[in-house]
Amino acid sequence: MIEWGRLRVFGAVAEHGSVGAAAAALHITGPAVTQQLRKLERETGHRLVEPDGRGIRLTAAGHVLAGYAGSVAESVADAGRDLAALRDEAVGPLRIGAVASALRALLPAALRSLAAEHPRLVPTVRDGEVVDLLPALRSRDLDAVLLESWDDLPARLPPGVRTWDVDTEEALLAVSAGHGLAGSDRVQLSATDGEIWVSCPSGTESYEALVQVLRESGVEPEVRYRVADFTTHLRLVAAGMAVAIVPRGALDPIPEGVALRPCSPPVRRTLAVAVRENDDTPGLRAFRDAVVRAARERNRAPGPAGT
Repeated sequence: MIEWGRLRVFGAVAEHGSVGAAAAALHITGPAVTQQLRKLERETGHRLVEPDGRGIRLTAAGHVLAGYAGSVAESVADAGRDLAALRDEAVGPLRIGAVASALRALLPAALRSLAAEHPRLVPTVRDGEVVDLLPALRSRDLDAVLLESWDDLPARLPPGVRTWDVDTEEALLAVSAGHGLAGSDRVQLSATDGEIWVSCPSGTESYEALVQVLRESGVEPEVRYRVADFTTHLRLVAAGMAVAIVPRGALDPIPEGVALRPCSPPVRRTLAVAVRENDDTPGLRAFRDAVVRAARERNRAPGPAGT
């Protein structure tokens, strides 16, 4: 096997035409250059240089090897530049997990921004619930998680995970247009006692937060429908089958026949990017910034229109 250090020395000899000039270029002694040349000739089984006056010249085998030495040197230099760029450039894979409503609201715009600004970053996305995504983050199956955390029930972060807040948004009570609460400017949650609810499945952040906030208002909710998709929640509301609390970011599209009303006390959720505590790569920072910009763009757009 040809050792790279000796090939580098031979490349300098081939470029400069003498042992002394190669030694000066490499900042080593002439005898050290000669020693490396002799070892390289033993490795290759060929004589690579021969005397030529006060200098040396390459043999036929030396000319062949010199071409490879130049190519290898260029590849090593390219690798060094690429590795140096990793300190500042977002490159390589980025495995993202996201709750479905945040994924739909923010990730398309964020991914478009990443593709335009960081073409060497390769994001992949999977959806799920926080309870499943955070363990995948800790086990290094994911690099970042876009999660939700509700005021009344903050996300439970395992050790070794930290978050960057992206956006805080109000959640609204969704009732059918013909519902008795549809005429209220702001609905006291205590007034929803006896209603049938649709929510996300048990164990999810959204479900647990709903139960918590209603119990604080003296309401024990009857959650008859447990569906992960907020769009389906609104369809059931429009059909007069249930009421729901839905974040603003999940209100697109809004079916006809749905009335949206602010709640009292207010219900809010925060979207955040979770990463492992010691991870701070250019790719993660680029992802966070892209999600923050996507949230700002969404917030500048017209708000949801409800009956």
